[in-house]
Amino acid sequence: MKDKVDHARGWFRKADSDLADARRTVSSEGPFDTACFHAQQAVEKLLKGLLAYLEQPIPKSHDVEELQRLCLHVIPAPDLARLDLTPLSDYAVPARYDLDFWPDRGTAAEALSLALQVRDTVLSSVPPGARP
Repeated sequence: MKDKVDHARGWFRKADSDLADARRTVSSEGPFDTACFHAQQAVEKLLKGLLAYLEQPIPKSHDVEELQRLCLHVIPAPDLARLDLTPLSDYAVPARYDLDFWPDRGTAAEALSLALQVRDTVLSSVPPGARP
């Protein structure tokens, strides 16, 4: 069985995979809906990785705001608390099925930027050995 460091690192590596896809899409000609999706997925996995490191239950939820609250309930992380994850909330499921959701590059770049901020914040909350 994996220890908390291996479990967290697994989540963080999956998040980095989503970030790589979001970066590729943002730097392409689109479509950009997938970049928004992958940015949301990266944040979800980063927060679940932090919960894994903290040895907390990991809910089967795509709600990044709920995951943020769960993390903040366990550790004081002012930088994480300051991040407004609301823009990413709909990118997990609702936007995937919204036939009219075709964001532009700017929207996708903002989602990616927020995901990168979450990555920096989450990874600064764990020791170097738990980072990918």
